[in-house]
Amino acid sequence: MTQQTKNTKFQSIKGFYDILPEMTPLWQKLEDTSRLVLGQYGYRNIRMPIVEPTDLFIRSVGEHTDIVEKEMYSWEDALNGDKLTLRPEGTAGCVRAVVEHSLTYNGPQRLWYTGPMFRHENVQKGRQRQFHQIGVEAFGFDGPDVDAEQIILLARLWRALGIADVELQLNSIGDADERTEFRKSLIAYFEQYAELLDEDAKRRLHSNPLRILDSKNPRMQEMIEGAPKLIDHLGDETRAHFTGLCNRLDAVGIPYKLNPRLVRGLDYYNRTVFEWVTTKLGSQGTIAGGGRYDSLVARLGGDATPACGFGIGLERVFLLMQEYGVTAESSPDAYLVNVGELAEAASAKIAESLRDAGLSIVTHAGGGSFKSQMKKADRSGARFALILGDDEVQANQIAVKPMLGAGEQVNVDLVQLITLLKAEK
Repeated sequence: MTQQTKNTKFQSIKGFYDILPEMTPLWQKLEDTSRLVLGQYGYRNIRMPIVEPTDLFIRSVGEHTDIVEKEMYSWEDALNGDKLTLRPEGTAGCVRAVVEHSLTYNGPQRLWYTGPMFRHENVQKGRQRQFHQIGVEAFGFDGPDVDAEQIILLARLWRALGIADVELQLNSIGDADERTEFRKSLIAYFEQYAELLDEDAKRRLHSNPLRILDSKNPRMQEMIEGAPKLIDHLGDETRAHFTGLCNRLDAVGIPYKLNPRLVRGLDYYNRTVFEWVTTKLGSQGTIAGGGRYDSLVARLGGDATPACGFGIGLERVFLLMQEYGVTAESSPDAYLVNVGELAEAASAKIAESLRDAGLSIVTHAGGGSFKSQMKKADRSGARFALILGDDEVQANQIAVKPMLGAGEQVNVDLVQLITLLKAEK
């Protein structure tokens, strides 16, 4: 091995990034708030592996989707020949777990999960190759009430996170037989304008023509606007389901925009589809989306089970929180400075007593002068510096110096110290 190779500085892989400590408080606020809101609606946490059989995604997401055709991280296990994939989305794995463990045997289930997903995409602001989602799934509910519940849940989450001006877009893509008839009329329509179709649209024309409706190519927009609308092909039952959803959203005052071009990018959806969209993140404006997938459980080996769910793109929500000036801090309550042999020996016991009382304490380590320790106390962001010298140890006291705002340094005993720090929280 050459010296140059030994000294090579490694960097993260393109599209895979580090979340550094100064960013984690806001991430934790996003995750903690989401966990709280989901609990308010009775959703329970499930945790699935990030690696699944490749065929799971081919059968669920769809063989002719961008995810399966171009974006999945897949390989053959050299040890046993299994074909494996890093999960590109969470619904398929959740359905696999529900079927494998017969979770709906005793009745409907409300579940949620969070973690990294993986897609080989063009890296942009708000779009990474390892990205994070919260997924929410409800199994065993066939009416529009659970569709409405999940949309209402998201509206509450945006309020709790301090996010405003996100638009709810709504559509119904019908059931399979209705989409089959619509697909025929859509293909016939686009074939009339074959010269206007870009390469993606030509590739999708006979395999997945609904995805052409979602194209962002400006040259195709006028032609797409004139395309047949799926909502005109809905039967009475499907139309009643969609009307029931809209009525429930109207009743709680959640505005929405009907978007007949909204189809979502995965094959398993039927009936309700929705997205929450912002204009503040450029082209990556969708921060959450989902809908019904009533046939997927049976397609993956389970009993016929109605289902509805959505995913939240956490990177995009995080960026949106920053746009709205949402902040979060994780500074310690106090930084314990110790100078002298007695002080150094006593500092750990004092710090543990304070932590037992529920306080966050950073104890100085590594030695150094009083001045250098105070500089580190200041940089820590702690509300107080606790100053412990040999004289304080012998007097059974500790000095407390406010680091944020006004206030005089005072000497107190341990009981008074706990009371003082808790009073200032």
